[in-house]
Amino acid sequence: MLLAVEDEEFRARARDWLTTHLTGEFAPLVGLGGPGREHEHFDLRRTWERHLAAAGWTCLGWPVEHGGSAASLAQQVAFHEEYAAAGGPARVNHLGEQLLGPTLIAHGTPAQQARFLPRIAAADELWCQGYSEPGAGSDLAAVATRAELDGDEWVLTGRKTWTSLALQADWCFVLARTDPASQRHRGLSYLLVPMDQPGVEVRPIRQLTGTSEFNEVVFDRARTPRDLVVGEVGDGWRVALATLAFERGVSTLGQQIGFRRELARLTEQARANGALDDPLLRADLTRAGQELDVLRAHALRALGSTEHGPASVAKLLWSRWHRRLGELAMRVRGAPALVVGEQHELDAWQSLHLFTRADTIYGGSDEVQLNIIAERVLGLPR
Repeated sequence: MLLAVEDEEFRARARDWLTTHLTGEFAPLVGLGGPGREHEHFDLRRTWERHLAAAGWTCLGWPVEHGGSAASLAQQVAFHEEYAAAGGPARVNHLGEQLLGPTLIAHGTPAQQARFLPRIAAADELWCQGYSEPGAGSDLAAVATRAELDGDEWVLTGRKTWTSLALQADWCFVLARTDPASQRHRGLSYLLVPMDQPGVEVRPIRQLTGTSEFNEVVFDRARTPRDLVVGEVGDGWRVALATLAFERGVSTLGQQIGFRRELARLTEQARANGALDDPLLRADLTRAGQELDVLRAHALRALGSTEHGPASVAKLLWSRWHRRLGELAMRVRGAPALVVGEQHELDAWQSLHLFTRADTIYGGSDEVQLNIIAERVLGLPR
């Protein structure tokens, strides 16, 4: 990606700001958070998020009229790369800023935009995503959670699972069936539901890593106003797909900076314990670096695309790469990788290995991504 002078100046400004502000009370946040580690200093990370917002570093790609900066794609890439390079903590407002916000800008009413976008931009309200269900994981068309009108409110009944950060979220965007006679993609609606109410119960799910950033959310006649449907009633499938397309945005470039940092640490580990002398391990570490170059090239090529094909390919590429890195870390560590501490605590490499098993499942499983590519890109039959 060729950068104009103003884009390079933007990158330098972002780098200087991050160097100056990831200090003092925020210094403990460097390198914290992320998948499997969302519990780390969460409250301070939320304070950091508001600090970013006050300085104008949130919602960079949003239009100015909606509280953003209208930054170019090159500038957004520059910020996310500099953020990752500086060790900026994992963002707690990702679901609101990167997923729901763009969805509301594209499909929301003026009233919805006025109500929610300023609070997302300021990091005053956090969001979670109510898509997957116990009987409908990556198969969103099998959603069974139902919503029925009761006067001026929707009443929701059902369960959502694998709901990241549900305990901390103020709101949830929920895909629910509003036409009880409908099947599959038809009759679904995209609702905005407050989490702090008697009809919502959040049940943490303990993972292999010992953490519980995923949750099951039970809606037992939970309520939300009638006008908090994004798009038309019954058109939730189209809106939900739009949200999923936004999920594979410019932040993936920053994610890859984090991957490269993990690979560098693993290479140092291999050098320190002699594993780098093994020609097979050395070749695999080298290949991992080359594959990261491919990931970056694909991500840059796909930027700005609203099609599901490039997004699905990107998800397959990074999730499988990260899972292989977790497996490679165990090979580099050798026998010590099989031993846990006295308190049964996992070290960083063990946690990485276990959590990366989930990378190919959350955010759309590999099987679903392959089906999307087959049907919507290659035109193959179902």
